[in-house]
Amino acid sequence: MQQYQRDFIQLALEHDVLCFGDFTLKSGRQSPYFFNAGRFHSGAALAALGNAYAEAIIASGVEFDVIFGPAYKGIPLGAVTAVALAQKGIDKPFCYNRKEAKAHGEGGTLVGAPLKGKVLIIDDVITAGTAVREVMQIIDDHGAAPAGVVIGLNRQEKASDDSDQSAIQQVEQEYSIPVIGIVELDDIITYLKSEAAGDELLQRIIDYRQKYGVSAEG
Repeated sequence: MQQYQRDFIQLALEHDVLCFGDFTLKSGRQSPYFFNAGRFHSGAALAALGNAYAEAIIASGVEFDVIFGPAYKGIPLGAVTAVALAQKGIDKPFCYNRKEAKAHGEGGTLVGAPLKGKVLIIDDVITAGTAVREVMQIIDDHGAAPAGVVIGLNRQEKASDDSDQSAIQQVEQEYSIPVIGIVELDDIITYLKSEAAGDELLQRIIDYRQKYGVSAEG
């Protein structure tokens, strides 16, 4: 595990973004952990978050022309990532969308840089993949092409009980692009082991991984 990944997990724990307990997911599954990027809501936390996204992008080697932050959570995530990359000498244009078209002023649904070339999508998580497919349509409508998707956490979880693939694997296969996670569930398990987390919590997460997890990513 890289240092930026450990820093990201520590940041998520400090701000209760990564929580442990009993959580009912949209899928109906009972999860022993939950990830809510909306709790990164201080200036310092956002700065550190942007740095983590930037480090993951640089480590991946993905090539892109513009950063796209889909409404709504992707907008601040894309913005702080663009700033962090610029501070590292990689100055890329940034664009985001509105949910509804603006009828006055400049109009339209896009704000910021033109959506063209290879587009790198910044978001928090991918669950069912529905939101990503909506973004892919926006990109296609503007004659651009997706370069990849960057997310905070890869849950490494089956898209459905009758599927052997995660939603992330489905997106990668359908669009022939990488989905880059700052961390994945296996990283969290490794971190908890290194920090001597409670045996009961660790076993619950491992059991969940074994029950709902996919065998491999990529």
